[in-house]
Amino acid sequence: MLPSLKSAATVRYHSIRKDGACTHSVRDGRKATDFPVLAMLLSLPAGIVTMGHGAHAADPVSVNAAGAGALTGQASQSRSENVIVRIGRRPPIQVYPHANPVGQPLRMSGAENRKNGHQYDWGVFNRGNGESAGFGPVGTYGVTPWAEDWSNLRDRKNHNDPFDVLKYIPLTRSGNVWISFSGETRLRNWFETRPQLGTQKPNDSGRFAVRNLYGADLHIGSHLRFFGQLVNADAAGWGGYGYGSTYRKRLDAQQAFVEVRWNMLGAKSGFMFGRQQFLDAPSYMLYARETPNVPLSWDGFRGYMVWKRIRIDGWDFVQTYDSENKMFHDTENYASRLYGFNTTWAPPDFTFMGQKGYSFVDAFYIGYKLNGAAGAIAGPGGSVTGSNTRNNFGMRWHGVAGPIEFSVGGIWQGGVFRPSGTTLARNVSAYAINSSVGYRFSEKTLNTFAGIQTDVYSGGNSSDRTGTIGTYIAPFNPQTNYLDTTTYMTASNLISFAPLVRITPFKSVSIQFKYPLFWRDSVNDPIYKSSGNYKFPGNFRGRFIGMAPQVSIAWQINTHVSWTQYASRFMTSHALNEAGGSSGTYYQSNFVFRF
Repeated sequence: MLPSLKSAATVRYHSIRKDGACTHSVRDGRKATDFPVLAMLLSLPAGIVTMGHGAHAADPVSVNAAGAGALTGQASQSRSENVIVRIGRRPPIQVYPHANPVGQPLRMSGAENRKNGHQYDWGVFNRGNGESAGFGPVGTYGVTPWAEDWSNLRDRKNHNDPFDVLKYIPLTRSGNVWISFSGETRLRNWFETRPQLGTQKPNDSGRFAVRNLYGADLHIGSHLRFFGQLVNADAAGWGGYGYGSTYRKRLDAQQAFVEVRWNMLGAKSGFMFGRQQFLDAPSYMLYARETPNVPLSWDGFRGYMVWKRIRIDGWDFVQTYDSENKMFHDTENYASRLYGFNTTWAPPDFTFMGQKGYSFVDAFYIGYKLNGAAGAIAGPGGSVTGSNTRNNFGMRWHGVAGPIEFSVGGIWQGGVFRPSGTTLARNVSAYAINSSVGYRFSEKTLNTFAGIQTDVYSGGNSSDRTGTIGTYIAPFNPQTNYLDTTTYMTASNLISFAPLVRITPFKSVSIQFKYPLFWRDSVNDPIYKSSGNYKFPGNFRGRFIGMAPQVSIAWQINTHVSWTQYASRFMTSHALNEAGGSSGTYYQSNFVFRF
């Protein structure tokens, strides 16, 4: 199932049968009738290694021989047997898994993620890239250092990296109070021949940005911890544009929260209060704001409970006001609010096409409140500011069915928009449909994943002054490369169809080819970008926007250093060219150090 991983399973047995059912015995004292049981036990760890079957497969597994005997219809009495699973080192390309559970460079089971990654033990929710646990993708080092668990380094035998001395520092003799440090420095540069479909001048823009994110995670026993993270950033280049406070940032607090944990009603439970990042939503709906230097953060609280196969999460946040230019001056932005709840269920595992499978079902409500410019919509004479409330009711089903990987989701977006300076209230009725389905080939075919991604985001009629608004919005930075690596397209009034192929020829290198085609959902609504909508010199009357073939190359140079490059050619349609749009070439490079 995991062709790229040469995992080893070591089995130790320390029991002798007492039933005396047969006169033939094997070398360890077992009898010939025990061979079916022995075969089953020998196959069990291999199944655990490849599929991560069971809620706590990451830990050493203890199998009771009596229980095994019962499976063969024989009553027996024996001492317990210990099955110890030993898993190989994590492939370098999975040190830093990306968002979206479909199409990772290599498949990872929950046992592998827990054993050689640094997730907390969330059982079956550790599977894939780990984002099903509600804390984003977690590998060895990742986008969510606040969700990494380094407590295994209490045993110095587990130290195998020079930076391990910073990942677990005991502050008491018992080691129950300890601190862990994390860090990231990212160097990013862009080159664009015709930025923003030709609407952003000057042409041939080259931008460069650097950011630093350094944090500390203080654990006081197993029930209390404090996490803090600092950010500072700068940007330069030639013909640069868009450099606001999310690109140029003096030293400030990116995150600062306290978390309390306990067991309640059989669930691993927690409550987090303070400034924090939030990723418990589909990445095509909400993510960490990857393109600028300063990630998206929130002020407020969330609470969660995780059982064996179901978890729940609730939250209420206001966005961090990060537009200040002075040190440590970020406060709360009450013009943008995020609240809601999520339930994720892990149905029983299954078999498909002769291979194991598993899935997750998410059901969520996510509410937005946006005021002023943040809540603006497109109107007859341009942008119309006001109070914009959006209520998102959605579901997503995603997982692995043998060689098939899939994610299918739908969102209905209701709400109300109240234009500034009026008593008018306009209802909202919009929707989004998102799917990614693909086939995972074997190691002999370069670990190839081939699939199709389709996305539909409803549009409306920007010439209407009254009536229901039909334009779907996703204001909180969906994952940058989900739709379009150039970021010229956004999740409003858009239909996207994108065949894609990913190959992983080496354990440290993965290459993806993607060919998205874009249409407007409604010709009565403009083309939208990440901030507002495009304004072309002429009137764009067509539906087809264009296509953007793109390639990405990810190279995990070593455990701490990665280099990822993206290249795309956005080819605008004939109708868009006539309206004043322009085709262009886009290149982006990211050189990142993490510990």
